[in-house]
Amino acid sequence: MEEKVVLDRDDLRRKLVRIAHEIVEGNPSGDVALVGIHTRGAVLARRLHALVSELAGSEVPLGDLDISFYRDDVDARDPGRQPVVHASHLDFELEGRTVVLVDDVLYTGRTARAAIDALFDYGRPDRVQLAVLVDRGHRELPIRPDYVGLNLPTSRLERVYVRVEERDEVDEVAIAREAPVEAAP
Repeated sequence: MEEKVVLDRDDLRRKLVRIAHEIVEGNPSGDVALVGIHTRGAVLARRLHALVSELAGSEVPLGDLDISFYRDDVDARDPGRQPVVHASHLDFELEGRTVVLVDDVLYTGRTARAAIDALFDYGRPDRVQLAVLVDRGHRELPIRPDYVGLNLPTSRLERVYVRVEERDEVDEVAIAREAPVEAAP
């Protein structure tokens, strides 16, 4: 499977800086919090948190959310497809705030829907916005991001890989064509 790098380390940083500026400009009241969706969305949220806090001139709340039990596309009967569960951390009040959910790739919209469901179990924010590094299209649900680093048209046979230094030892976004799945005899 041959990969093509579409964002390198510097590109990725520029995209996050632009998203941070847009978040601050789009939320002039300052009652904003960032919540990253595990796993890479949480890493990107930490990076955005530093940028947004610097631009806003004050610390904004930061949390992370595990959506494993909110997914509608994980088959509980298939042990090979069991999600890795992480702890969620939302140590601030959601009421009266705009919460920006942060994820790495927006594809079908199912992750974003699950994150909204999980978030509302912790409280009811005034608004929920969505920031994604990559929007690859192919929505199955009526979900639209408010902040996008890169619109990357893809085929359903392609896969987008977001790699972050904290987990993968490199910052990049790559795209690759998936190998066709052989039919079982």
